[in-house]
Amino acid sequence: MSWCHPDITLGDLMQLIKGFVDILILANGYQSSGLPAVWDAPSIKNAVRWGLFFQDELDAALRNLMSNPFCPQGLVHLTSTSLSRARDLVIECLVQSHIMGAKHLTSLLTAVIEMDVNDLNGTWNANSTVYTDILMLQMESLNLVSMDRENFVKTRAASTPSTSKISGVSRAGSCNPAMPEPMDYSFAHHSCFLIHEILQRQASILCITSAETGLDSILNLFMTEHMLVPEKNSLEGKPSTGNSPKSMSELFLWSQWRSRCLSYLVDNRTIRLLSGANLIFSTPKVHWLQVLDPLKVLSDSINDHLLEIMEISLLGFISSRWTNLIGQFMSHSCDYLTISEQYSVLHCLLQENTQCAHSKMEALSSKEKDILGYMTTFLDCHYHKLWLLPPVLVAAAIPSWSILFRAFWNELNKRFVGASSDVRCYDCGQDGKEHRDCEVAERIRCLYAFHI
Repeated sequence: MSWCHPDITLGDLMQLIKGFVDILILANGYQSSGLPAVWDAPSIKNAVRWGLFFQDELDAALRNLMSNPFCPQGLVHLTSTSLSRARDLVIECLVQSHIMGAKHLTSLLTAVIEMDVNDLNGTWNANSTVYTDILMLQMESLNLVSMDRENFVKTRAASTPSTSKISGVSRAGSCNPAMPEPMDYSFAHHSCFLIHEILQRQASILCITSAETGLDSILNLFMTEHMLVPEKNSLEGKPSTGNSPKSMSELFLWSQWRSRCLSYLVDNRTIRLLSGANLIFSTPKVHWLQVLDPLKVLSDSINDHLLEIMEISLLGFISSRWTNLIGQFMSHSCDYLTISEQYSVLHCLLQENTQCAHSKMEALSSKEKDILGYMTTFLDCHYHKLWLLPPVLVAAAIPSWSILFRAFWNELNKRFVGASSDVRCYDCGQDGKEHRDCEVAERIRCLYAFHI
């Protein structure tokens, strides 16, 4: 493609396009520093005007720009077709991706109303009644208002003869808020498009809310059913160890542990993090490093960021096996082994897996290798931080043959033999007493459930 525009070079144009990409990133609600991006009405109007500038044949130049590995993955399909509706793209990002607070919504409404009124005044020298008529027709087509059609048409006809053109445009297509269809509005475009986007966002939120409500109901039913079964079986005499007070006590502790693990695995927060981790790690390594590395800079002073990186990385590592892991956990039953006996079995497993670490590493996908390598490097000399994560996640995610597992096992061993006072053990692990209801027992139970 040859460029021969008299007023601007192609290089300068590409710099402007990069600026527009930055605007889209800001429109999603955050600055590059991670701080929230605040939009007022003048800024929104300026951003939309930027969008209007990019409506030409730029596919070849865009492909070259988007081929850069540092280009945000969400924008790799940006084409001249996208740019032909650049103003809509800006509004779409501002509505669908940005956190919708009252101040942000007010700025959006103010900006689009002012832009549309100015456009109408420039075209027809029309009054505010024309703009109101257009919006009323649009809202009627969406069943947002109920109107007396005959009286409304008379009112419109009395306001200005030119508004007869509006009806055909505004009624060009009816839309379903749940499945909005793109429509071409010649007048009050910004306002009509904003209405569509707000309805679409509302429909999405309703779907998410319904899904979360359903998930909560399933979780409550699931927890109730699966927590009662072990006790019921025990009372019926099914456990091979009988109904001795010791076995009943062990069953009670095991049921409590199982309930805590399931609460994490199917919690709304965990599902959201899992979805986000799956999205982050579906991109090339260079991109997900750009997401996680800035958090590392803050991790020295803010421990939560360090934990977020570790939790997201572990969830990303097992995201493709999540359903199978939950199934594996549910198939685990109480075998009444003491924590010391489970510890001994795990210790033997660790010795056996040392011999086959290389072959198992080669069996991983490239994504899994990258994530595991990243976590190993990231936690170097800080393996004790794994103790701050949910025990069930650490046990499910870390391969038993890996360096991470051995490092975690060393930390666990210190606490098991009582060499560390950094963990809650009450009076167990002292004077030969068995670990039963403590964080050491919690982690050993989790490791045993997923690796034996």
